[in-house]
Amino acid sequence: MPYDSGGGSALSQIYPVSDQCGPIAIAVMSKSTATAAADPAQPPRVSVIVPIYNGAADIPELGACLLAQTYPAAGVEYLLVDNNSQDTTPELIQDFATQAATQGLRVVSLTEAEIQSSYAARNRGIRAAVGELLVFTDADCRPEPDWLANMVQPFTDPDVALVVGEIRALPGRTWLEQYAEYRSVLTQAYTLAHSFYPYGQTANLGVRRVALEKAGLFRPYLTTGGDADLCWRVQMAGSWRVEFAETAIIRHRHRATFSELASQWRRYGRSNRYLHDLHGVPLRPEISRRQQQAHVLRWLFKELPKSTWRWLRGRAPAVAMVAGLVDLFCARSREQGQRDAQLPEAARQIEWLTPPVPDDQVSPSK
Repeated sequence: MPYDSGGGSALSQIYPVSDQCGPIAIAVMSKSTATAAADPAQPPRVSVIVPIYNGAADIPELGACLLAQTYPAAGVEYLLVDNNSQDTTPELIQDFATQAATQGLRVVSLTEAEIQSSYAARNRGIRAAVGELLVFTDADCRPEPDWLANMVQPFTDPDVALVVGEIRALPGRTWLEQYAEYRSVLTQAYTLAHSFYPYGQTANLGVRRVALEKAGLFRPYLTTGGDADLCWRVQMAGSWRVEFAETAIIRHRHRATFSELASQWRRYGRSNRYLHDLHGVPLRPEISRRQQQAHVLRWLFKELPKSTWRWLRGRAPAVAMVAGLVDLFCARSREQGQRDAQLPEAARQIEWLTPPVPDDQVSPSK
């Protein structure tokens, strides 16, 4: 069902409401501007930064989700950064910015064409941003309507520098997508439990601008692991806290093919290697042939019968029966990525928003 602004806006044709933005998107599509006028309190100024590479297929649904946000329009800007796309992404971003302006929403079209890296694109957005709070998501993510409002709320505590929102799956069309949902592959609970420092994935992450003035921006030549690296540097730079905004939800589509799944887990392996080289965190131990055999036997004689019985009784999805084997496939792919990765020397470089400032100017007040 298309969004009807009541005034025949072209947005109703270009950016229709998507059920991927959440079940209440239609009801809140027109609330953002009205809330800004009705709320006497001045909301924190927020800059939402989205790096985009060849995202033409994602921009319409992403745009619908951004228009559906309940956060006051006067308090937010959306910076969409094209990272040298080869499709119609630049034109679609500019078109969305023009159309959103008719609804009182500030959308800024930016370009990062020198460095092919989502982290470089995010840095381009940070430099152009005017917000005191910076929130990151990706083009293939679908924020729920109250996502941004819930991301901002924990920042009312001045000691909080990082807010991590939750990532949930879009409805899976293939059994591999259903596997990833069954295993909660993308949940931020895993990254927040990291033994070195907690961190959040940039698909759903917020940070205070002042913290970046102390810790630096993303490493522009890094290709994976930059979210952990940034979060860790922020925490090492001052006595900042990390908060988990579990109700600040974006939805993301899981990988649908073995090729995509292997690529995802090889990237996780490269991230392990890069973070080891940058911060000294332990590498994941390789899986021996004996361990692989034991894993398969355990799956065959224990997990498979148990999950089959639970599936027959309606207590588990069918994909649970093969989850153990896919776990091993993912672990082997991550192992390969970690083994083959080599951190480029340029990836050690940190960009700075401004020269580092003294600790007493950026440490949280007590």
